Amino acid sequence: MGAWRTRSKRRPDGALAVAQYVRMSTDHQRYSTENQRDAIQQYAVQHGMAIVRTYADEGKSGLNLEHREGLKQLIRDVESGENDFEAILVYDISRWGRFQDADESAYYEYVCRRAGIRVHYCAEPFENDGSPMTVVIKSVKRVMAAEYSRELSTKVFMGQCRLIELGFRQGGPAGFGLRRMLMDEGGSSKGELRMGERKSLQTDRVILTPGPAQETAIVRQIYEQFALQRRSEREIADELNAAGVATDRDRKWTRGTVHQLLINEKYIGNNVYNRVSFKLKEKRVRNPPEMWVRSNGVFEPVVPLDLFSRANALIAARSEHLDDESMLERLRKLLNRTGSLSGLLIDEQDDMPSSSTYRQRFGGLVRAYSLIGFEPERDFAYVEINRNLRARRPNLIAEISNGLIQAGGSVDQNPTSDLLTVNGEFTISIVLARCQRTPGNAYRWHIRFDTSRHPDITVAIRLAEDQETILDYYLFPRIDIPPRRVRLAEENNGFILDAYRFESLEALYGLAERVPFQLAA
Repeated sequence: MGAWRTRSKRRPDGALAVAQYVRMSTDHQRYSTENQRDAIQQYAVQHGMAIVRTYADEGKSGLNLEHREGLKQLIRDVESGENDFEAILVYDISRWGRFQDADESAYYEYVCRRAGIRVHYCAEPFENDGSPMTVVIKSVKRVMAAEYSRELSTKVFMGQCRLIELGFRQGGPAGFGLRRMLMDEGGSSKGELRMGERKSLQTDRVILTPGPAQETAIVRQIYEQFALQRRSEREIADELNAAGVATDRDRKWTRGTVHQLLINEKYIGNNVYNRVSFKLKEKRVRNPPEMWVRSNGVFEPVVPLDLFSRANALIAARSEHLDDESMLERLRKLLNRTGSLSGLLIDEQDDMPSSSTYRQRFGGLVRAYSLIGFEPERDFAYVEINRNLRARRPNLIAEISNGLIQAGGSVDQNPTSDLLTVNGEFTISIVLARCQRTPGNAYRWHIRFDTSRHPDITVAIRLAEDQETILDYYLFPRIDIPPRRVRLAEENNGFILDAYRFESLEALYGLAERVPFQLAA
């Protein structure tokens, strides 16, 4: 595949054989792919092309390649060389993908071009001919596509938070003993949503309501058995299974599923959101309670508040009398017995505090694992490193602010974004780049840029392998800030990048210095 290939696949009528790729983001965009096909067909006719194959991803996000079977098959066909087309037609760059790393979008196009197959963007105002201007425009368009997703994600999240505060449910199954009720914009009920059903109108809303009387009675029975009769979650689960009662997902009860029912606030009518974040298809993050979005007492409760409180007080009391070493010893025994650890596995044990208790006591499960010498198959060392970097960041910002002030400047720090405004004239963003070791024992640094706030200068601080010592600084002006991320080697990163490398911040502090008009003249 290393060699560039050219090919000529003309149909008997002289038309150039091409493939088309179409994608729509959600299942609600029912006419999106049809509109794309119409525009692509018109482009093909105007350019003497004939569409011989179609690759489609309907209802798929463009943030990454996962689940996009159409694009993956297209890439496989291109790389294999077993195809019957000479070019690929796509409506525009955003349909190719809104990859958060613009280089990923460019890479898939490069794979096609390397195989001798050009990609045509039919609705873009430029010809994809490889000229310098085209390369620049495509880079900007790719960044814009990614930025659109980031901005949309923020707007959607804020909207969801507002709806949570108003008492409306935002996604997820109702849970055993509860049902999802569809409401119109006037607040009138439109009927119950069954499992897997979704609202059809954007203005409709969903709330939680108590389910059938038989289910709600079982929920209250679970709370009473646990809180009043002091039955364990395991005993309750066994009794439910013996009685032939299935969960809302038609599965058998376990200690973990009973435990989750006992600690979920929706059973007392509270609406809680943002416990876990999974934005832009990035890594799933469990958020601390202070980041949760909640609205209390907005649903009809299934369980009285005092009963819920008694149950959760018993759960919390399990670990109150245990010191740290006792909790860790139980974790060691579980590890020796099972050979592995996970939050779900911990919650299934009768004689242990819950996984959430371990998180609160030790600052995270990974931290608790490390204290007993357990390392998950996945390397979580970066979690601790990033935590330390976040703790160190305020001190570095303060040091830089003091340096600017000592140079004669004034500094205002945005309390939310930490963006520094110097002399009321320009802004500075500060990012830390931790040192990473490659499998070949080389060192690399990934610098991520905060493009959403458009800082005039980005100060990138490279750290040594100990993640404490500062190696050097990169000062990127806004006009030359790369699109989202830069990967640096130990040295020889090219003139374009190394031109912004400095051993100290004297050059930055010099920008804040005030000079009398007479001297400046």
